[in-house]
Amino acid sequence: MTATSYPMHVSATLDAPLSRWLWLVKWLLAIPHYVVLAFLWLGFVVATVVAFFAILVTGRYPRAIFDYNVGVMRWSWRVSYYAYSALGTDRYPPFTLDDVPDYPAHLFVDYPAQPLSRGLVLVKWWLLAIPHYVVVGILVGGTTWFGNRSDHGIPWSMGGGGLVGILVVIAGVILLVTGSYPRGLFDVVLGMNRWALRVAAYAGLMTDAYPPFRLDGGGEDPDRVDGGTPTVGGPGAVVSPDAAAR
Repeated sequence: MTATSYPMHVSATLDAPLSRWLWLVKWLLAIPHYVVLAFLWLGFVVATVVAFFAILVTGRYPRAIFDYNVGVMRWSWRVSYYAYSALGTDRYPPFTLDDVPDYPAHLFVDYPAQPLSRGLVLVKWWLLAIPHYVVVGILVGGTTWFGNRSDHGIPWSMGGGGLVGILVVIAGVILLVTGSYPRGLFDVVLGMNRWALRVAAYAGLMTDAYPPFRLDGGGEDPDRVDGGTPTVGGPGAVVSPDAAAR
């Protein structure tokens, strides 16, 4: 792993032009996704409990569960990007756990090539992650982050809160008046979302790599910017040796 890489890879492209007014009703348009995701996240919680015990006994995260959980996070990220965590696109999110190469938001997590620590699984999702929970609570909203966690510390958010919510509202007002989304604002919003999603992957037991205290802004995944591992399957899709062997 490079100095700036992390096993969670989040990328997005700012669509243009964006509708000046559509963002005002996206909360309504996204309701079907919210309903489906409520059930998917329930499955995520159950699957993560199973993965917890599997890691504790074998040191491995069952691959089928891993792929499902990544898919749920990917689906959530697309909806969040469409709605009030970014407002980065007017394209309606697809109903699928799989990556959609031509959709402007992507999320991937490298499957661990090495066994996960059996000891860390007992403490990383609550004790070790506390400093990040504080930061992310500020970035995406304390109520959203802490109030919507399972007992295993799995956060999920369908709408913006905290600093992200404030910045996205500012972006929406600017979009309403000028018809454009400020690039600098977009880069900061993406960096905050990327931070939160990295912590989600760590809390979801998907990696032992501690999330960096670093705001990697912009739509491009840092691995691609820094010439890291070659990517396939869409922006930011870094393939581990284990995944490549599938």
